[in-house]
Amino acid sequence: MAIGHDVAAPNGGSATEQAQEKVQDAGRQAQQQAQQAAGQVRDRIRGQIDQRSTDAGEQITSQASDIRTVADQLREQGKDKPAQLAERAAQQTERVGSYLKQADSDKILGDAEDLARQRPWAVVAGGIALGLAASRFLKASSAGRYHHSAQHLAPGTPPSPMASAEQPTGQTAHGAAVDPSLGDGRHAGMESQ
Repeated sequence: MAIGHDVAAPNGGSATEQAQEKVQDAGRQAQQQAQQAAGQVRDRIRGQIDQRSTDAGEQITSQASDIRTVADQLREQGKDKPAQLAERAAQQTERVGSYLKQADSDKILGDAEDLARQRPWAVVAGGIALGLAASRFLKASSAGRYHHSAQHLAPGTPPSPMASAEQPTGQTAHGAAVDPSLGDGRHAGMESQ
């Protein structure tokens, strides 16, 4: 057998060609499976967008009816200018609600893309506002979790260096117990000097 020549396979093709065909078939099957999985994920996302937008539209529409009720009450009280403003707000809110209820995911995503193309500064401003809101939320929730966990420390466990400067009654900043009977804030076990 000469070097560099393929061995003939029983069905007439070389072993290298058959191996290449098997690899290509496996690659095609993997690509088809990946496309199917991506299609399923896309369909699931579209379904969720449709459901959530419909739910949000219903909530917004109910809020529009609440705003209309406020407008009617203002009108009954003789406050026409605020009633007109409330009525306009109700109309805008109703439009948004009906849009969300009627639009499907493709329409919503297409409109979002159009908005991003026409007014990129609005999208950037919205992203910044969402980022600031998210950071405030995370900061507030982490401070609450930290305060909650600091209250549940085992006795004698020193607080984290990140703990607030506030110390519980009866302890100094170094954790030494203060003897309240001494009346002058001296530590327990210390004699006056």
